[in-house]
Amino acid sequence: MTNSDQWIKGILDILTKTHDQEMDCDEVYELLDQFVEAKVRGEDISEAMPLILRHLDLCRDCLEEYEALLRVIEAEEDIK
Repeated sequence: MTNSDQWIKGILDILTKTHDQEMDCDEVYELLDQFVEAKVRGEDISEAMPLILRHLDLCRDCLEEYEALLRVIEAEEDIK
């Protein structure tokens, strides 16, 4: 499979995962701290904030931001 074939497959994969209701990066960033805190508390984030979870499945930038924030919050919890 060539690079362009892989790129096209990646785009098609993203398109098949999209839904009628989506959040953009700005909306996700506004709620990301609440999302991470809910995750750390052990809440079912797939139930509480499914649109954010879907966005993270599609957006590498937001996923990286989420993972970084999660590491910080978990480190703070370990210090307490």
